[in-house]
Amino acid sequence: MDFATLSRWADEELKNLIQVLPKDVQAAARKLPVSMEEKPGQGAFDEELDGDELGLFEGPSAMEESDPSELSRIRLFLSNLWDWVEGDEQDYRDEVGTTFLHELGHYLGWDEDDVNERGLE
Repeated sequence: MDFATLSRWADEELKNLIQVLPKDVQAAARKLPVSMEEKPGQGAFDEELDGDELGLFEGPSAMEESDPSELSRIRLFLSNLWDWVEGDEQDYRDEVGTTFLHELGHYLGWDEDDVNERGLE
């Protein structure tokens, strides 16, 4: 699948998803930049990644005091997401949403256990 189509679908999914989140979570989701990338490899520390990640939260959480030079963001790896769902559009859209919520949870200060308890593993 081409990257432009995967990006469009992911963008549509995120816009729809954010609208149904609770207002406080919606506000956090709207202010946090989302980078849509084909695969890991463009980030400063990507050599530490396995390469098959679906998404990644980078930067300080909303619970931490941050230096203005430290930007928080979510990175979604669209080709990895597409491969993960074995090329099914609806499954891809669902997984984009789940991955985004998982990474948003990290931004909100949830650890892996908190994220998993909410069904966002």
